[in-house]
Amino acid sequence: MSAIQQNVEAASASYSASFDKGHLALPPAKKYLVLTCMDARIDPARAFGIELGDAHVIRNAGASAVEGLRSIVISEQLLGTNEIVLVKHTGCGMLTFKNEDAYGIVEKNLGQAAVEELRERKIDFLPFPELEQAVKNDVEFLKASKLVPESVTISGWIYEVETGKTRRVV
Repeated sequence: MSAIQQNVEAASASYSASFDKGHLALPPAKKYLVLTCMDARIDPARAFGIELGDAHVIRNAGASAVEGLRSIVISEQLLGTNEIVLVKHTGCGMLTFKNEDAYGIVEKNLGQAAVEELRERKIDFLPFPELEQAVKNDVEFLKASKLVPESVTISGWIYEVETGKTRRVV
């Protein structure tokens, strides 16, 4: 067992020893979801004031609304959420490359067959060159989608990894 697996096992034992939240309902109590980046420097619960059971938290590289849409539809249509808080962040890795760069790294590390699979699956890594505009673009994407009802409140934010502060963009 790897050191990471041992840590998961030990943390689970410690957490479950005093766990008393098994009664929480499946739908989030506050009926909202947060879409944020998978960056390890972001602790959504602490940074955005989310208690266990309050909200869905969807995480992916760059807090991509395009990639998160499937989970957003499930959250809203099956579990009753009615607000989206989209949070990108400073220092995001998605600001540092283009699709061609990612394809090149995959080819170098995994070979031509892996690149062909990316092409077959039409994988877009969804990088972006400017943070604030990316927030605006994703909010507009969600507002324009027929999969997100007009009644859903949508806001866009930037979390500063350097300070822990979050500011509203739209």
